[in-house]
Amino acid sequence: MTITVTDVISILRKLGDICLVWVIFYFILKNIRNNIKLSLIFKGVVFVIVLSWISDWLGFTTIAVLLDYIIQWAPIALIVIFQPEIRTILEQLGRSQLLGRHKVLTVDEREHLVYEIVNAVDYLRKERIGALIVLERDISLGNYIDKAKKLYADLSSDLLIAIFYEGNPLHDGGVIIQGDRITCAGAVFPTSSSPKLNRRLGTRHRAALGLSEETDAICLVVSEETGRVSIALKGELLYNLTLDDVRMMLIDELRPKQDVDLDEDEIDEEEIYEENK
Repeated sequence: MTITVTDVISILRKLGDICLVWVIFYFILKNIRNNIKLSLIFKGVVFVIVLSWISDWLGFTTIAVLLDYIIQWAPIALIVIFQPEIRTILEQLGRSQLLGRHKVLTVDEREHLVYEIVNAVDYLRKERIGALIVLERDISLGNYIDKAKKLYADLSSDLLIAIFYEGNPLHDGGVIIQGDRITCAGAVFPTSSSPKLNRRLGTRHRAALGLSEETDAICLVVSEETGRVSIALKGELLYNLTLDDVRMMLIDELRPKQDVDLDEDEIDEEEIYEENK
């Protein structure tokens, strides 16, 4: 049996088709994981589909008919009800970076970054100066950077303190850090409408939580009223943190994924070694 050039081209075309589907599927799952609202929508759709299968298997006619109507009209209902969320998701897909964060920091650069941020936060909390510091990760924040005041300056605690000083016209907005540089100041972010958020928390906390719901950014907040430090991450607000908590969270979250995987492998090897002793 001879294989012609046409057969080879046909096989390559099918392989390319399969690979493209898997790439699309991968980026959909990646954005579902990074976006709280999208994950809730996805869970709801999966729940309805699974419930439909169970009702068909058990012979629940009434429920099956109702679920069929829901599945039939669900796409239109989702577009109407979740129109703001869908628009945000599409914008997020457009901002996503295919190759991850702009710059993978070395160990020394990460230590310097954390050191400068913690020093600035320590001063800001003692002086009761409000601040919102955002660290970009895999999902690009270019849409917010475009509307803010560009700085492109080397990161230092003195510069962060000066930006958020009450007399500075940029102190009301947020600072965005890309890699180990301050990209912009005075950035405005979407505020969260989560009912779980304490009503006493101000705009900075709502903006930090809102951004963390839509991106994978690390959002650090210093309260102007209380001097307490909070971090919004993955749609969750961690309130009233100590400086040690902030330092450890930043170190852990800024580590490249391959380093985390290596540490996990080392832990697994240690556990296996202990079990075999």
